[in-house]
Amino acid sequence: MSNKVTIRCLPSGVPGLDNLLGGGLPEFSFNLIAGTPGSGKTTLAHQIMFSLANPQYRALFFTVLGEPALKMLRYQQQFTFFDHDKINESIRFVNLSAELLGGDFDRVLARIADEVKAYAPSLVFVDSFRSVVQSAKREDLGVSDLQRFVQQLGMQMTSWQATTFLIGEYLAPEAESSPVFTVADGILWLSQNLHRNSMVRKMQVVKMRGQAQASGLHTFRISDAGLQVFPRAIVQPGGVTGSETSTGDARVPMGIPGLDEMLGGGLPAGYSLLLVGPSGSGKTIMATEFLAEGVRRGEPGVIAAFEKSPSQLLNNRLSALVKAGQVGVINTRSLDLSIDETLHDLIKMIGHMQAKRVVIDSLSGFELALAPEFSEDFRGSLYRMIAELTAMGVTILMTSELEDRYTDLRFSPFGSAFLADAIIVQRYVEIAGQFKRAFSVVKVRGSEHSKDIRLFDITNKGIVIGEIMSEYAGILSGRPTLSPG
Repeated sequence: MSNKVTIRCLPSGVPGLDNLLGGGLPEFSFNLIAGTPGSGKTTLAHQIMFSLANPQYRALFFTVLGEPALKMLRYQQQFTFFDHDKINESIRFVNLSAELLGGDFDRVLARIADEVKAYAPSLVFVDSFRSVVQSAKREDLGVSDLQRFVQQLGMQMTSWQATTFLIGEYLAPEAESSPVFTVADGILWLSQNLHRNSMVRKMQVVKMRGQAQASGLHTFRISDAGLQVFPRAIVQPGGVTGSETSTGDARVPMGIPGLDEMLGGGLPAGYSLLLVGPSGSGKTIMATEFLAEGVRRGEPGVIAAFEKSPSQLLNNRLSALVKAGQVGVINTRSLDLSIDETLHDLIKMIGHMQAKRVVIDSLSGFELALAPEFSEDFRGSLYRMIAELTAMGVTILMTSELEDRYTDLRFSPFGSAFLADAIIVQRYVEIAGQFKRAFSVVKVRGSEHSKDIRLFDITNKGIVIGEIMSEYAGILSGRPTLSPG
């Protein structure tokens, strides 16, 4: 029989945050929400408070700002999470600026204790603790006085039968020496960084006692709905190799006559396929055939198009499939994306559609859509995303534009070809004064496949595979002019 105490986890009401915390906010914990000015600390606190507060679970919010609470609420009520009916019914605001101006820390502590005793809240917030530090500096109080106040406030907040939050502006050097960081049960660190004209917001769970929180930095956005966190994808043991993700001997038909035979019977289910070729070589059309074949077999699909807007996609043969709800489209036209935000949207759409096939068109456009901070680590970010998607059992087709060169052979401008379980290369060849399209299956991990280089045409019926190229070695050795076999 176990004597382990069960700690109830409270849902934060912030999409994605509970995943970082290890399930939610531990009830009766003392938490610090810290970070740089303007990073979203107060908004996060209000979003949590309005999500949890009700007549049976009341919240008390102390402000130690020089401005009245009404001014702060005027901005907070712009968010959709704000519920005016909860003010004074289940949420009470108390301004401590008068007590703080006198510089008497004992008076501040006494006022907080009296309000908590009288209101008996289940949630307590103190915002912003930075003002207390600034007041101590103005009054020329000793460091020992300030540390004593911080320790006493922390002890008070941990002793109440309430889940408590302290909000403050800190810089990293200050955090290392602050006693409140020691007594806190949970620490959330928020930051915002300007990187080449792109604003990137990040959150880190520095500490969460008794729970296995997600490590590292995670991006988040602030919209009209408040904060949304996009947990960073973490590669599980086994990586992204097809042997770990493929679902047995199942094969996925590509929808192009003759291509399945070249792949050794179709693309193994759960594989990632990299389709490489120069502009206009037919990558998007092949990807369309891949999705359309899935629909014909009762397998919905999802496409993340980074080079075309959704309205442009609806002008081609995908139009009917999208309008019928058989193929979902991810809107990726907004810049400054993070890889985790894109992955979040993909997973959400895959779950909604019950999709079995995913197309990313293209990796080149994907890199351009990312904020510079993320594009610099595009290779590693892409690795994590593919690992997460293939672990779900979906089959992925990625396109990548590559300059058509006759002097060397490359499969990706990012050095990321190793991420793919299969590779198909498209290119142009010159025959009798005309450019022709040719392709070959370069790789299918763990499977036999054709080594032929074949011509193909794009017709109103789709892609039609033609003859095998003779003297095919010339394509790789640099001779552009060939004759069909």
